[in-house]
Amino acid sequence: MRQSIDPFYVMEVVAAADAAERAGNAVFHLEVGQPSTGAPAGAIARAHELLDTNVLGYTTSRGIAELPMGIAGHIADWHGIDVDPARIAIAQGASGAFVLALLAAFEPGARVGVTVPGYPCYRNMLAALDLEAVPIRIDATTDFVPTVDHLDAASATGPLDGVIVASPSNPTGTVLSRAALTALVSWCEEHDCRFISDEIYHGLIYEGAEATTATELSDRAIVINSFSKYFSMTGWRIGWAVLPEDLVTPFDRLAQNLVICPPAISQHVALAALGCHDELRSHVDRYTENRAILLDGLPKAGMTDLAPADGAFYVWARTDHLAADSKALAAEWLRELGVAATPGVDFDPDEGHRWMRFSFCGTPETMRGAIDALTTWRLRSLAG
Repeated sequence: MRQSIDPFYVMEVVAAADAAERAGNAVFHLEVGQPSTGAPAGAIARAHELLDTNVLGYTTSRGIAELPMGIAGHIADWHGIDVDPARIAIAQGASGAFVLALLAAFEPGARVGVTVPGYPCYRNMLAALDLEAVPIRIDATTDFVPTVDHLDAASATGPLDGVIVASPSNPTGTVLSRAALTALVSWCEEHDCRFISDEIYHGLIYEGAEATTATELSDRAIVINSFSKYFSMTGWRIGWAVLPEDLVTPFDRLAQNLVICPPAISQHVALAALGCHDELRSHVDRYTENRAILLDGLPKAGMTDLAPADGAFYVWARTDHLAADSKALAAEWLRELGVAATPGVDFDPDEGHRWMRFSFCGTPETMRGAIDALTTWRLRSLAG
């Protein structure tokens, strides 16, 4: 099973786009969910200081003591709740936190619900760990938001041991309301089911939407977050998990044996980034502008069926009226227009050929250039 794990197709799109650029072609990058900005200036300054003054050896497996305390303060500032720093574990990115949390929480064969469409690495991680990914199909009838009815349907063939939910979500950008999240958390507690909340896009919210943390609703929830998206630190690979009491020790012991510790310099830089919100909020302002450009421009390019893009930095657009296969369409756009977008097959193996994901974490100029190219292509198609 591990040898036949599915690829993360977006990385193949990234490779094709990079090859096109190396060949001298201009490319509008709307394919990958990586901020075009780097770590905030205050964090970079801290990195230079550390390189000159610190040996930067191993830390504890849970990370430097100051970072969980800093994250606890961040949670208090954003959500108004107190979390014991002892429940906060530092990991090598959100992906590392997910792997350790899944290993700590479940035994082989456990059934874990994942939304479809949804982030493909959930399914692939579960498969690699000998856990069963149970699809929870969501669609436009609920604005791509999972409900208790969806959980009832998914558990009809057998009890669920866990459920993974992202808000804001990738690829749809949808945000669960407090009431909707509360209902899902309550269902899981009533059914002795682990609730795992992916909150890595917290901070990237638009038009009055509000992201609630599952930590506020239950001390049994597993909450995963990261410095990659809002904090613009993808390559530094620092994430964290807020854990229920019973998973703190198992998570730590697994980390000791599997990874020893997260990168030392990245932990110190992440701590500094917690004090850089003025710069980081300016990034959100740019994403807001980019989002408006896509939501206005994609319908002009023939794509009118769009999921709510209330958070994260993605627009999920239906494209089956333009082409039967979004993978082939993405290849055509890259070849003919220099527009790199991610076909939906990554996020939905069954219906993803009908959809495309556009990332708007680049520059406004990139968004406008892509929309101009797509609109011209659509008008040419209609005329031909």
